[in-house]
Amino acid sequence: MNVKHILNEIEKVDPEVYGKLDTRRHAMKGFMKVSGKIALASVPVLFGSMFKKAYGQGTSSLFDILNYALTLEYLEDEFYKAGLAATNLIPSGAPLGAIQTIGAHETAHVNLLKGAITAAGGTPVTKPTFDLSGGNGSGNGPFKDAFTNYALFLAVAQTFEDTGVRAYKGQAAMDSLIANNDVLQVALQIHSVEARHASHIRQMRKANGGLVPAGVNVKPWITLKQSGIDTTAVQASYDGEETTMQATVQITGIASGITAEAASEAFDEPLTKEAVLAIVDPFIV
Repeated sequence: MNVKHILNEIEKVDPEVYGKLDTRRHAMKGFMKVSGKIALASVPVLFGSMFKKAYGQGTSSLFDILNYALTLEYLEDEFYKAGLAATNLIPSGAPLGAIQTIGAHETAHVNLLKGAITAAGGTPVTKPTFDLSGGNGSGNGPFKDAFTNYALFLAVAQTFEDTGVRAYKGQAAMDSLIANNDVLQVALQIHSVEARHASHIRQMRKANGGLVPAGVNVKPWITLKQSGIDTTAVQASYDGEETTMQATVQITGIASGITAEAASEAFDEPLTKEAVLAIVDPFIV
């Protein structure tokens, strides 16, 4: 068995193979050291085990992450569809056009994630039944008027989008995503679009002025842990955003004039899967 030839051929298909196997030198050294001690018939098993570690690690967790993301996209897609179906909710012109575009993006995200899961050999999670009032199935949650009250509709939309940005960031560093470049690319593409959605919805809220606490300037980004929404019902989506330290560096200490507000605005903070599921749980029946 010409191990060097096999590795060279794999490298042509995946130039990053040695990064996944530590390094070329370590891969060759380790393989030769072990294979010299076992029967020749066992060499294919050893070789397969080595590449299972590189390419097959976390397959089930990969599908868990993708289905988790798909559930969030189902929720957003359902929310915008309900908003667009509501009578006289969204003003015509630019506001309606923006919500139509964002809604179409969410539908595309659903279809893309379902396709990615299926192509990778998994099964997309079935779309849950949603209670868009956030009332755990009662229909009488804190957001029950979102489809008759435009300001509340925008506030919920902002919260969903801000949560989505933090949710994707929270999963981007997971080994099962990092080990699959195609899937990681899909996740990061959706993450960037969710961030643009959040920014645009925030600008729409600023123009509308509804449910904005007195003295608060709604910006295209999150300041400290402020939601910019006049209700505590959404606060869980913003807690943790007030951090001013990144990669062990205190941002406020880099130069004079960098306030805690500016430092917090410069970075989005990740949310764990558990935190996000707790946030969206009231919307799932």
